[in-house]
Amino acid sequence: MDRGKRPDRSLAALNSKMYMDLKDIIREHSLSFLPAKSLFKFNAVCRDWKLQISSPFFAHNQSLFCRSTSGFFIHSLDGSPSLIPIDPSFCGVPDPLLKFLPEPVDIRSSSNGLLCCQGRAEDKAYYICNPVTQQWKKLPKSNVNHGPDPAIVLIFEPSLLNFVAEYKIICAFRSTDFGDAVEFDIYSSKGNSWEVAGEIHFGARATRMPNPKSGLHVNGVVYWMTISGSILAFDLTKERSQLLQNHDSRGILGEFSGKLCKVNVFGNSISLSILDNVHSNTMQMGSQTKMWAGKQQVVLDSNIVGNLAGDYSVLHVDSNMLVVRSQGKAFWYDFKSRATKCIPGEFHNSRCLPYVNSLVSL
Repeated sequence: MDRGKRPDRSLAALNSKMYMDLKDIIREHSLSFLPAKSLFKFNAVCRDWKLQISSPFFAHNQSLFCRSTSGFFIHSLDGSPSLIPIDPSFCGVPDPLLKFLPEPVDIRSSSNGLLCCQGRAEDKAYYICNPVTQQWKKLPKSNVNHGPDPAIVLIFEPSLLNFVAEYKIICAFRSTDFGDAVEFDIYSSKGNSWEVAGEIHFGARATRMPNPKSGLHVNGVVYWMTISGSILAFDLTKERSQLLQNHDSRGILGEFSGKLCKVNVFGNSISLSILDNVHSNTMQMGSQTKMWAGKQQVVLDSNIVGNLAGDYSVLHVDSNMLVVRSQGKAFWYDFKSRATKCIPGEFHNSRCLPYVNSLVSL
């Protein structure tokens, strides 16, 4: 009888060991890829997981590995901030109205889990915050006037070696000294100070001023759409600016596979083009080199969008997804699976800012 029980005991021990090994594998190698809301749920699994998730080292790793867009911040009709998650079961923040900040704010930019907000009081102060941890920092006042609707771009690229978030803010503003010109004010968290770059972009007539809500950062360069439809580029490393010709003022800019892309809507077809050569205007006559290449056509599933097909405005694009709005509803297209899904929530006519549900610490 005893001998007959031994295999059962061995099997039970083996199963227990396999369970422990699997649990450790998930804890050590999988949790860091999950958004913050999912991680808070896993706090209840066991004490070891709770200790792991609450450690600063884990928060740092999660900010490195969890980089996919998990939702969008918008301003509601009453002007208050609001978060619309792509999947409410995986993305969320404790206070989407951002009432933990010392005053009501407008969200100006977002980057990898951090938000750049501007207060509505007279001094128009800037705040950097993480809506998950509710950590925030008030920035020093700049010496130049950014205007009533600043063309702000927040840049935060998580780094393995930096346990404290290092970020920059770039603001393209109308020069007060050189007439129709644009200058660039740069804030660095390292020095906690603003500095105007030496570069001045001349010839910025009213139609070539940057659209405040169009800016984004791609691989060391900040881009803004202008009112006329051209694209103003500012290289952060070289501190040099350039005007890129774009013969269509519609659509938006985004990042696709590490390069700048633009998306336009033509009826039921959505066209995506990738910036291939910024120097095409200096090529010799007869050259076949083009500035924009890799055109890709996207057609959303008519079974999902229904009679809204063809009436789109593009909200966001990155390497993983394309998001469009039509009559208050939003749909996202997965480039890998080519599936079209509806995003729950009301998307009225306001800018939506991509958000990553990150534990990054300020």
